[in-house]
Amino acid sequence: MMGQPPRDGAPPEGLAYRRRRLTDAARLLPMVGAFAVFLPVLWAGRDSPTPDPAGTAAGGLYVFGVWTLLILAAAALSRPLARGDGSGAGHGPDRP
Repeated sequence: MMGQPPRDGAPPEGLAYRRRRLTDAARLLPMVGAFAVFLPVLWAGRDSPTPDPAGTAAGGLYVFGVWTLLILAAAALSRPLARGDGSGAGHGPDRP
């Protein structure tokens, strides 16, 4: 029977669409991470000639916090992408 959806209930078109969106999110993650890491540079005040040790410690904690969140986000995105069905779903003639 050709018109029936797979057993998990999602039509193949929906699975391909979801996989493409996950791939797009995985490609966008490094750019979001770079923006998040360099965001404190925009907040830095130029009115103080000497660096504030408390601000430096907070900045270091912020960078490692962002780094940890990026690792967790990459792991969360990679799991569904790694569970591909092997049939090339989501790869059309315009996508490699």
